[in-house]
Amino acid sequence: MGLFKENPFGQVLFLKKWLIRIAGLLTHQRYRGFNELRIEGSEIIKDLPEKNVMFVSNHQTYFADVVAMFHVFNASLSGRVDTIKNVGYLWRPKMNIYYVAAKETMSSGFLPKILAYAGAITVERTWRAAGKEVNRQVKMSDVSNIGKALGDGWVITFPQGTTKPFKPIRRGTAHIIREYKPIVVPIVIDGFRRSFDKKGLVVKKKGILQSMVIKEPLQIDYGNETVEEIVEKLEYAIEQHPSFLKVVPSEEALAEYEELNKKRQFRY
Repeated sequence: MGLFKENPFGQVLFLKKWLIRIAGLLTHQRYRGFNELRIEGSEIIKDLPEKNVMFVSNHQTYFADVVAMFHVFNASLSGRVDTIKNVGYLWRPKMNIYYVAAKETMSSGFLPKILAYAGAITVERTWRAAGKEVNRQVKMSDVSNIGKALGDGWVITFPQGTTKPFKPIRRGTAHIIREYKPIVVPIVIDGFRRSFDKKGLVVKKKGILQSMVIKEPLQIDYGNETVEEIVEKLEYAIEQHPSFLKVVPSEEALAEYEELNKKRQFRY
């Protein structure tokens, strides 16, 4: 690798590698120290092709979710199954992992701009901007950038486009799946909302068990399944279909239940 070799987005790989190494070292204790990350299914990662893979996941914080995935993916590629023990895997990280993020979020400060260099594909949200509801057309350059990233490697996306649970899947994700035909790997995360602040930069509470379940790739008939069918398949895969509301209590409800239990224990 030449010292100034660039990826398709003009990022210098030498700089990106050191950024991933440093950020990984600084964040490792957040998932194996202050809090614990329980991983299931990471053996799937090492068998995936080098490119045209899309990971779809529910979303709980702006940054902590995707940073955890960088840890898990690189640990798995280094032969670790369901663990991020020993940060030696950071020495040779996979350089073509990208993640989709709102342009507004990634330009909101110095640290987000630094993190964007690690692999962000920034897109303009079509439904919300500056905290207000909007309705604007999808920028085709955003779609083509995601396609470019899939052509080079792996893309992490959060198809709900928000950290709020059980919000609808954005149809744009299904359109991209139909167009570029990637291998689609669902991921279900939990515990991050309770561990971190909304941005995922500050540890809000210690001793929380976080979880990440990596599922088998989805079976998709790219030519025949409709956008609506793919959207529904994604909702079930990342456990954000409305039917899950009937059987899975929200994190807020669980937190309230825990607080009530603590008060009862204190009283009696």
